[in-house]
Amino acid sequence: MSRILIISTAADRMGDSGNPTGVWLEELARPWMKFIDAGHDVTLATLGGRPVPVDPNSEPGDDEQDLTDFRKAHHETLAAPTALSSVKAEGWDAVFIPGGHGAMWDLASSEEVATFLAKAWDSGAIVSSVCHGPAALVGVTVDGAPLVKGRKVNAFTDSEERGVGLDGVVPFMLETRLRDLGARFEAGPDNEPHAVRDGRLVTGQNPFSSAPVADLVLDALKEG
Repeated sequence: MSRILIISTAADRMGDSGNPTGVWLEELARPWMKFIDAGHDVTLATLGGRPVPVDPNSEPGDDEQDLTDFRKAHHETLAAPTALSSVKAEGWDAVFIPGGHGAMWDLASSEEVATFLAKAWDSGAIVSSVCHGPAALVGVTVDGAPLVKGRKVNAFTDSEERGVGLDGVVPFMLETRLRDLGARFEAGPDNEPHAVRDGRLVTGQNPFSSAPVADLVLDALKEG
């Protein structure tokens, strides 16, 4: 059994726009369920232990009963996650960061998150994320250089951001920022599953990439 830490956004608004946001439910739920089904231990954390808001646009449809069941089963955990400050960065086999636009505000700008992820990486953990989750990586440095520099990385693309009409709302364009940091950004077609792995770094492009990212994390865990 491996220990996996999920760090979620706790931001429920898109900055000054006031638009509601949060975690994208599929990006949190499907990897979590895959990790549990594989026999691993999962802990959920946010900055300050604040509740995890679910983006209203990601509420499950009638054909997504698994997501509805997940939310009901983990309601108490989502309402009272562990505070990241109370968790040691060392000792985790993997760290996973789901997306949702909220990550662009709290996780991307947090020195606490950047420091935690750098320490987790240095301790040998797999670092993984999907969609807007890689926003948490933009401030992470390892050996004086951005963690993403020279590594294959994927995330919500600039094209996809423009497609949802939020390119004028987000604080920065995630694909552009990752490229500026030296990442080898490997985009797939818009709104299609696409995930990449570069050693212990695993990233995915959009909500449809959530399960593929989890599968790559599970593969990396098996390799030890």
